[in-house]
Formats: sequence, structure tokens, C-alpha cells
Amino acid sequence: MSELTHLDARGQARMVDVSDKAVTVREALACGWVEMQPDTLAMIQQGGHPKGDVLAVARIAGIQGAKKTPDLIPLCHPLMLSSVKVELTPEVEHNRVRIEARCRLSGQTGVEMEALTAVSVAALTLYDMCKAVDKGMCISGIELVEKTGGKSGDWRREDSQ
Repeated sequence: MSELTHLDARGQARMVDVSDKAVTVREALACGWVEMQPDTLAMIQQGGHPKGDVLAVARIAGIQGAKKTPDLIPLCHPLMLSSVKVELTPEVEHNRVRIEARCRLSGQTGVEMEALTAVSVAALTLYDMCKAVDKGMCISGIELVEKTGGKSGDWRREDSQ
């Protein structure tokens, strides 16, 4: 395992200096899901929610979350994202909505945190919109699935669902 890069020699937090890193195309895919009651999932799928299109609002929230990552996560670099895609897929067989976020840029640092933040914010938005009818929803499984580009190269989770 490599050393922690956000700590200096004295153990104090610092933002990593990426100015000497090469600009490369970098991409990250993260996923997670929100489990819920079957009736809640049916309401979302049928568009019967009084607050409107839950999946569309959660998608927009996820995109905004990716863009706001450096405001939310200390020491994250502000990035010029070239693409953020958030997909929400109802999985009736598991009573859940699967959320995937793919972030991409040409830059000097990766976009893993942006993809993870996009999934998290989309999941929180879905929960917020549906909590009046289902307080027992569960947000889980948020993980990095893959990343490409940069000095450390490509990586893919072997056990991703």
C-alpha cells in the first residue's frame, strides 16, 4: 500500500500538488443503490409521486453533486469536468433503484471523488423525495467500480455488483 498523499511529513493535512502531473483523460464509474418498499418503487416507476419525476430530479442532483465535490470534500481539487452521466435504474427484483455515475475529464488528477459524490447526492435526493411514504429506505453499496487514466493506470473492482 502506498503512503497517504494528503498528509505532509509532520502529519498535517495538505492539498496534493498536481502541477507536475501529466494531463491525461481520466474517467471514474461509481455505483450504489437505494432499497425501498415495493409500493415506493412502483410509485416511482409509474410517475405517481406528488413531488414529480423522482428519477429526473435525483439525476440532476447527482450531476450537481459531482460539480460541487470540492465544496463538500476537504482537499479535493476543483476540476473542469467534461462529462457527468448519472443513471438511475429501478431493479424490481431487489426492490431498489441502482445509481451509476460516470465522470470524465482531461486533467492532472482523477475523478473518483466526483463519481462517488454524484451517486451519494442522487441517493440522498431520492431518499428526500420519498421519505414521506417510506422512511425505511436504505442507501447502500456506494463504491468505486472502475477508474482509468493517470499515473496509477486503470483499476476495476473485481467483485462489483
